Amino acid sequence: MTQPPSNQPPGGFGAPQEPNQAPGQGMPPVPPVPPQAPQTPPAPQSPPPAAPGPYGQPTQPGYGYPQQPGQAPQPGPYGQPGQPGPYGQPAPQPYGYPQQGQPGPYGQQQNPYGGYPAQQPAYPGGPTPPQTPGGGPFKGRTGVVAGVAAAAVLVAAVTTWAVVGGDDEKDPVAQPTATATATGAPKPTESVDQGDGTGDGDNGEEDLNAGRQTGEAKVDWLLKNDVDLPRNGSDVFGPWIVGDTVVKAMYKGVDGYALGDGKRKWHVDMPFELCAVPPQPAADGTMVFGYAESAKDGAKCTQLQKVDLKTGKPGWKKAVPKATGFFAFSDNTLAISGNTVTAAGSSSAYGFSLADGHQLFKGPDSGCKPFAYAGGSKLIAAMDCPSGSTSKKIQAVGEVDPDTGKPKFTFQLEANWEVDKVYSVDPLVVSATQRDQKKWSIFALNANGKLRSQIQGGNDKFAPSCGGSFVVFGKNLSGCTGVAADANTFYMATETGYGQGNEVVAFDLNTGKAKWRSKAPGDQPMTPLRMEGGQVLLYVDPSYDKGGAVATLAPTGGAPKILLQHPASTAGIESNFYDASFAYGSGTFVVASGRVSASNDKDEMQVKTMMAFSK
Repeated sequence: MTQPPSNQPPGGFGAPQEPNQAPGQGMPPVPPVPPQAPQTPPAPQSPPPAAPGPYGQPTQPGYGYPQQPGQAPQPGPYGQPGQPGPYGQPAPQPYGYPQQGQPGPYGQQQNPYGGYPAQQPAYPGGPTPPQTPGGGPFKGRTGVVAGVAAAAVLVAAVTTWAVVGGDDEKDPVAQPTATATATGAPKPTESVDQGDGTGDGDNGEEDLNAGRQTGEAKVDWLLKNDVDLPRNGSDVFGPWIVGDTVVKAMYKGVDGYALGDGKRKWHVDMPFELCAVPPQPAADGTMVFGYAESAKDGAKCTQLQKVDLKTGKPGWKKAVPKATGFFAFSDNTLAISGNTVTAAGSSSAYGFSLADGHQLFKGPDSGCKPFAYAGGSKLIAAMDCPSGSTSKKIQAVGEVDPDTGKPKFTFQLEANWEVDKVYSVDPLVVSATQRDQKKWSIFALNANGKLRSQIQGGNDKFAPSCGGSFVVFGKNLSGCTGVAADANTFYMATETGYGQGNEVVAFDLNTGKAKWRSKAPGDQPMTPLRMEGGQVLLYVDPSYDKGGAVATLAPTGGAPKILLQHPASTAGIESNFYDASFAYGSGTFVVASGRVSASNDKDEMQVKTMMAFSK
């Protein structure tokens, strides 16, 4: 392995591959390492050569907004000439993602219940995952983490934000007279299939536990769609487990089901289609949903509605001020941290009180402006910064006070690097890309905003599942699966071919170097979901003859420990949830379809939407 230049940390990632990977493939790694030269993953065509750039020199002013793909390659963040990295060959990358062999900016974050790599349609001719022009973070793509000798990825300039303005517009407290309405017993009756031991478990009409073997978990229930959807179907938000209730949202409604038997407990109607949801609810079990302002095509995502997920009781509702300006086309994305819910897009950012909906802060009108937030135990902002040039863009990432929106620190990336995703907010692990050169990098920051490390991925390919491009199409900044992090370690799953097992690689957050790797059981790939009780919580994919599983991985490595082994008899059902997402709580694991769609109304009502397993 080529050694990095003196006084520069090794690191960098390879380029993500094209979307539409076969089911069960791994995810791109997001290693926490000091910014180093980004690696350039192979593009569909010959990748552009790595451009040299001075390490640690002040970033060139960039226009503060991502450039369009196809522009001339820009120098890498750390400025050192890109050298071949010890980590792997370039992998083809769609949508302008980082290529391998070139230095990459920053790292990634863990995601509790994000979507998993797209599964095959649950019915013949089923939908394929919608593609996002311009390239989205990591869903459906793979990346090769390449160790670049020249650690020249990001300019780590810790600066201070301009103080965020307060209530510029006297904002009335949101009223609890929400348009959304709650019903105790659901209007539609979603079919719930529970086994009685007499069926063959092949479909929702028969017993799902008939073929259950000793040691296997039981299928608690299976739900089918009962909502008449638009012609193109609808995305599904969730699931989330809150106490003894599991919640999912779709189209124009939010539903809560009993975790034990799958029976609907409550339903909340929304006036128009749901369009934005935070990755996770608040600590008290409440959630704020975003829905369109009208039924018109292209209606903006400006309406907020609070719902108590434990009871289904609607709370306040509020309209986010409409964005104006050149980048007003971006929809709002939502995040929750502490007592604050944020709504941010490409031209505006706001914070609202979870208690009553009143405006807490508005993003600054000058300086670095947030365009997306990642919530949780801390509130992290991704920002566009002024550059003084239309040919360069400058972005930054930093922690802000959730009550005031004021910055605690700001870490600026090298010119033309973009904040891609936040894999973890505490510790802070960020993924960054350079679209025009198809470069990708993952880095970690200390609590004071100083560069901690840059992940060194080696020859492995990684493919975190994160959704599409939030900058333009309103996808969340956080909420990835395939990654997890604790105080000192970042965990990421390798990508693999269909029908093959993979590995989880643990990276030292202080050095960015790999510490150990753990192999998946047999030919069933495993995906980190989040940290759980000091362990890495994993989902093990089902295979054609074996059910999936819930497992944990010790922070010291070793083999995964199986908590729930799902029945082999229902492996066919489990593997056919389209673009599946997951929730785990109270000993129950729930898998849900990420989208519901069918070619006709009859088939639409046969689409399986959610399934639960327990001991």
